[in-house]
Amino acid sequence: MAIINVHDKQFETYLSDEVIGQRIRELAAAINSDYAGRRPLFIAILNGSFMFASDLFKHLDIEAELCFIKLASYKGMKSSGNVVTSIGLEDDLFDKEVIIVEDIVDTGKTLHNFLPKLQHQQPKSMKIATLLHKKEATAYPLTLDYVGFEIPDKFVVGYGLDYDGLGRNLKEIYQLV
Repeated sequence: MAIINVHDKQFETYLSDEVIGQRIRELAAAINSDYAGRRPLFIAILNGSFMFASDLFKHLDIEAELCFIKLASYKGMKSSGNVVTSIGLEDDLFDKEVIIVEDIVDTGKTLHNFLPKLQHQQPKSMKIATLLHKKEATAYPLTLDYVGFEIPDKFVVGYGLDYDGLGRNLKEIYQLV
């Protein structure tokens, strides 16, 4: 198991790029099946989901649209408790089938605050795809429709996830030692 340093912390390999890639192909196959003949709009939440969204999109065989929105609640290794929208949604969601793409769901506060804003636009349907879910940390009721991996409540970096701005470019996911 490789140990890396990001800022002042040590992390060990948790999920390899091969394991991540295989699971994303499985999620894409499920979405391809569920949305055959339809055209969902994927809303990827920046910054963390950009790698997951990109790789997921590469394996979709269906017609699909993709847009991005920037929401943030983390500062350092802890959630600030406040969800900030810094890039807004420009697409009209009325009567569209929406799939929200998240890198990680831990407490669920970000989505809990964001979903009502989307529901207000009256989409036809709305589902959530997340690469990682910290089930034991989830404090808000959410239905996660496509989950890559359930992970323990430990801090992770890599594959789009960062620690104070660093680590997003790592192709594996690392867990705090």
